Amino acid sequence: MTRILVTNDDGVHSDGIRALAAALEGLGSVTIVAPVGESSAIGHALTLARPLRLEELGPRVFSVDGTPTDCVNIAVTKVLGGLPDLVVSGINKGYNLGDDITYSGTVAGALEGTLLGVPSLAVSLQRTQEPPDFAQAAETARWLAQEVLRGGLPARTLLNVNVPKRRAAGVRVTVQAKRNHVTQVAEALDPRQRRYFWIEEGQSDWEPHDRSDYQAVRDGYISVTPLHPDLTHHGALGFVEGLCRDVGAGVE
Repeated sequence: MTRILVTNDDGVHSDGIRALAAALEGLGSVTIVAPVGESSAIGHALTLARPLRLEELGPRVFSVDGTPTDCVNIAVTKVLGGLPDLVVSGINKGYNLGDDITYSGTVAGALEGTLLGVPSLAVSLQRTQEPPDFAQAAETARWLAQEVLRGGLPARTLLNVNVPKRRAAGVRVTVQAKRNHVTQVAEALDPRQRRYFWIEEGQSDWEPHDRSDYQAVRDGYISVTPLHPDLTHHGALGFVEGLCRDVGAGVE
């Protein structure tokens, strides 16, 4: 029996994860292991300084009081007792595009699956003021999951999927967008007149790129970006070798 692990960063009670699990049901045995509460923008954090609690909420539905990365590891070692055939993280309420994926707990859940050798997807839906309609994102996740289960993915590769709220014009295979980010931090005083800070969503100026994930969703397409965990800047190796030769000469 094909085993599919579903996680997210919006929490185990999110409507998005339920819609995702329901869409994947016909492809195999689906198990949800997700954070007990909101874990957005937590990135690829792993909890090491305290114990983690696992709670069974229903048939093949579990919560962990930790991060999406924690959830994948607990799922593999304590719930499933081995690697699943597929990890799908989502459906996130809000895009995970471009440079923002470094913050994303949704992408981190899929990344952890990839590091463990499991084909993995991260699925996100455009944020709306009204209650989100997950139907198109769930349909996309099912279609991609079916194809990945059939044909696999290249080694150490995950798919980052972003779905617009309106009916998509199609699917584009994309690259990460780049942006010039301006951080905004609000400052105020608490009732005891002590300063506190609130990190707000920063302003973004996206660099134009016809094949970027940002441009795809802006044009009304579903964006599918292949990612991998290798952060090495291979094009800069020669430059850094020269830099290190100069540094080495200075310390001799």
